[in-house]
Amino acid sequence: MSTKTQTPAPTYLTQLACQRVQDLTPYLSARRIGGKGHIFLNANESPKSEEYQLDCSRLNRYPECQPPEVVSRYAAYAGVEPNQVLVSRGSDEAIELLIRTFCEPGQEEILFCPPTYGMYSISAETCGVGMRTLPPLPDFQPDVPAIIAALAQGKPIKVLFFCSPNNPTGTVLQRDKLLAILDATAGKSIVVVDEAYIEFCPEFSMVDLIKGCPNLVITRTLSKGFALAGLRCGFTIAHPEVISLLLKVIAPYPIPEPVAQIAAQALSDRGLDTMRQRVLWLNRLKAELKAELLKQPCVKQVFDDHGNFLLARFESGSRLFQAMVDAGIILRDFGTKPMLEESVRITIGDEAEMAAVLDVLKSL
Repeated sequence: MSTKTQTPAPTYLTQLACQRVQDLTPYLSARRIGGKGHIFLNANESPKSEEYQLDCSRLNRYPECQPPEVVSRYAAYAGVEPNQVLVSRGSDEAIELLIRTFCEPGQEEILFCPPTYGMYSISAETCGVGMRTLPPLPDFQPDVPAIIAALAQGKPIKVLFFCSPNNPTGTVLQRDKLLAILDATAGKSIVVVDEAYIEFCPEFSMVDLIKGCPNLVITRTLSKGFALAGLRCGFTIAHPEVISLLLKVIAPYPIPEPVAQIAAQALSDRGLDTMRQRVLWLNRLKAELKAELLKQPCVKQVFDDHGNFLLARFESGSRLFQAMVDAGIILRDFGTKPMLEESVRITIGDEAEMAAVLDVLKSL
């Protein structure tokens, strides 16, 4: 659990900061929000980690900007060429790099469809880039005609973000809708599909479309299916020309040596087998939890289930959330987000953690 510190009263130092920084509201990650409890199911983390080996003999040297072994192993895993892969400090850095590379501050915008991952807006605000938001359709698919119309209005939209599976709804982007968007944006915009949770449903990946759609970019991470959230290691998969542009912007030493070593081990044959076994286990626990949720009278809806979490709408989301807190279980409340009234997200934990959730749920 994170330790919160009191924010000091602003002084002239705040006035020295850029106005856009003064106006920023920090992204409230699950770890930053914190909470008192002993079961944390609010950050879509894996319930357990693995053992890795470290060679400390190279720690006196600066690391490679793009560790060759990590890049080549991820390229083989993703089914692309090494020159189509960039490794970064989590996919969060990839999101910001794409905005910094393709958007002129104050002149161009990004587009996304909330409810979705919060870092798209935070990164845009940090970079001084405008945002266009469009509500999705009732099934949480993008409204393609509205997106095409938006492209012809206002400031140029240079980067479009779609999370698939979407956080927090678990929805996967339909291929025909993505193809329509790619066709409408060809020569004008970069289209990013954030596949942070794709290990839990690899059959829905859009990575194969990159070959014929050079403006498509895929972002990935080792945080979810690979159970390495603490490593902060992510990937961008794109046309080689896009990768070359991002390499102009990325920091000179983004990947620490220990991170590169662990990432390479996670991407070995043994590491990939471990990941796939973990995904099978978590998907089974997710299916069991979903079946139980659907039996409970207080549950009005269970959303799509393609990530390592379930989002459910309750008769009273606040009551459910507080009952879990009282039992020491920390979930993530999404009731204030558009289209998600009374909805709470539950990360899939281990058997004991899921049993604890169900015990509270059945007591309501």
